[in-house]
Amino acid sequence: MNWIEQVTILDILIKGIIVGVVVSAPLGPVGVLCIQRTLNKGRWFGFVTGLGAALSDICYALITGYGMSFMDELILKHQIFLQVVGSIMLLAFGIYTFRSNPVKSLRPTSASRGTYLHNFVTAFFVTFSNPLIIFLFIGLFARFSFVMPGSPLELQLVGYLAIVIGALAWWFGITYFVNKVRTRFNVRGIWILNRIIGVVVMIASVVGIVMAITGKSFS
Repeated sequence: MNWIEQVTILDILIKGIIVGVVVSAPLGPVGVLCIQRTLNKGRWFGFVTGLGAALSDICYALITGYGMSFMDELILKHQIFLQVVGSIMLLAFGIYTFRSNPVKSLRPTSASRGTYLHNFVTAFFVTFSNPLIIFLFIGLFARFSFVMPGSPLELQLVGYLAIVIGALAWWFGITYFVNKVRTRFNVRGIWILNRIIGVVVMIASVVGIVMAITGKSFS
């Protein structure tokens, strides 16, 4: 493997991990469910909930990537424009996340802990029931030029694997954090955490817009 291939693989790894984290971070219904289960059932029940969400996310990532692969010529000709549009979509998503109240997604928890498999499957279907996640993937893929025409199959597989790694890293980290502060973590904590995530996404989006316009891209 030559130096250029190494840089390319490292580049796609970093992009994929970022995509995986950004997709997983907002505290929608499955994020709140993960926190609830971590607090009420234990950290690993929360983590397998995140695993279920990650499996659903990678399914939608594959669908998005497959659909965008038919737009090779458009992607090549309008790469900077697509990066700007993708960043604007992420900015809108960050504003929506900041303004949303994840506490409304809180639901009464069952007295039974259930099995790990049950917690995994329910989280998968909660996430999979929201196909709008495809629009978030479109914005991210456009922003990071993730789906590039002519990319080797091996490189694409590395990218999708990196998305999974990023998602799992997020769920591992959030369940670890919530478990550590469980005695001090409450409803307000969920609201504050979601606002912080929204601000981070908005800042990253604005930076992305400026970089795309000035010709300094992540690609």
